[in-house]
Amino acid sequence: MLPVVAIIGRPNVGKSTLFNRLIGEKKAIIDNISGVTRDRIYGTSDWNGVEFTIIDTGGFVKDSNDVFEKAIREQVKIAMDEADAIIFMVDVTTGVTDLDQQVADLLRRSNKSIFLAVNKVDNHQRSLMANEFWSLGFDNTFFLSSISGSGSGEILDALVESLPTFEESEQDELPKFAIVGQPNVGKSSLTNLLLGEDRNIVTDIAGTTRDSINSLYDKFGKKFLMIDTAGIRKKAKVHENLEFYSVLRAVRAIEESDICILMIDAQMGIESQDLSIISLIVKRNKGLVILVNKWDLVKNKETNTARDIENKIKEKLAPFNDVPILFTSVVEKQRVFQALDAAFKVHENRSRKIKTSTLNEFLQDIITKVAPPTFRGNQIKLKYMTQLPIAYPSFAIFCNYPDQVKESYKNYILNKMRAKFDFEGVPIRIYFRKK
Repeated sequence: MLPVVAIIGRPNVGKSTLFNRLIGEKKAIIDNISGVTRDRIYGTSDWNGVEFTIIDTGGFVKDSNDVFEKAIREQVKIAMDEADAIIFMVDVTTGVTDLDQQVADLLRRSNKSIFLAVNKVDNHQRSLMANEFWSLGFDNTFFLSSISGSGSGEILDALVESLPTFEESEQDELPKFAIVGQPNVGKSSLTNLLLGEDRNIVTDIAGTTRDSINSLYDKFGKKFLMIDTAGIRKKAKVHENLEFYSVLRAVRAIEESDICILMIDAQMGIESQDLSIISLIVKRNKGLVILVNKWDLVKNKETNTARDIENKIKEKLAPFNDVPILFTSVVEKQRVFQALDAAFKVHENRSRKIKTSTLNEFLQDIITKVAPPTFRGNQIKLKYMTQLPIAYPSFAIFCNYPDQVKESYKNYILNKMRAKFDFEGVPIRIYFRKK
């Protein structure tokens, strides 16, 4: 799993600009109007070979300035609980504000690594002005400009040195399933159903993250670690902060898991936040099972209702829509244990190893049917295919022009692989390398 870093600060200090720089893409909306980061955004960053998950916390709560400031303080408390390190960003052009002081007071009480980033320091005069922020009392204080990138290297050097490393234990040999999803979809109910009976054969194992418990499930011939993400509602009552907490906890759970069981509400359907969670699952190469829960509450069901809903979900998941989708009711105990069967099957698919000889027979067969496109009049020749020795299905194809293989042909190979080999519920990675 990856350590988590949260960027905290009041609006319009440049948090999203720094976030975009760290992840190397323009994912967060940049505007000089406070509050444009309404959705909590997360990504993966790498510095000097150290990879970590970064959270752009934003800070938007509508309607009331009082609620607005309260929400920022709540987000700081959540980040103090869940993140491994915190970048506290302030703005040199405004000086130290009352809200900065309040956030600093909260952060000083934490035992987390705090890095004060004084932003918009892009000339000598502002460098002198930035010295005011030493009064906040943080040893790790850095002057930078998130727009130009100056000074960002120094704070990142210090940041990655502070991040924890997670050592493997003997439990890591067991499959790890995480139950994720938005609040009120039934995660707590499913967890209680699976673990609440015959508690004597369930052993609590302290997790690697604070306030996270990995429970050992050992029933009916099935044994796995379940990463418990229940209890989200207990942490915050403000909706915006609830969403922030959900993202942090989901990121943690996904990083730690092998297979993610995503629960969605049958009455609401799949929503943008669900798609954001799926995107993170796919990027981290985890297996996926989707449970459409509360199926008992859907009224006027007909013969094809489930099929139609499944088709709509797969349309939104495209191109990665080779995913098991089950319609469950945790309350009525409908198809709950089928969900476990599906999770174990996806885990088996994710662990599948294919012989090199079988892969090359497959490669020659698909090349014969549809040849790779040409590049500047030269035929692209796919010569050899092998599976890479990592935890998820990943393959290398050696060829003469690896950078010129078009996306459409890559998708052709992926689709043929899914048709030939059973990789349901698992992202596949194919890399083209020079031969």
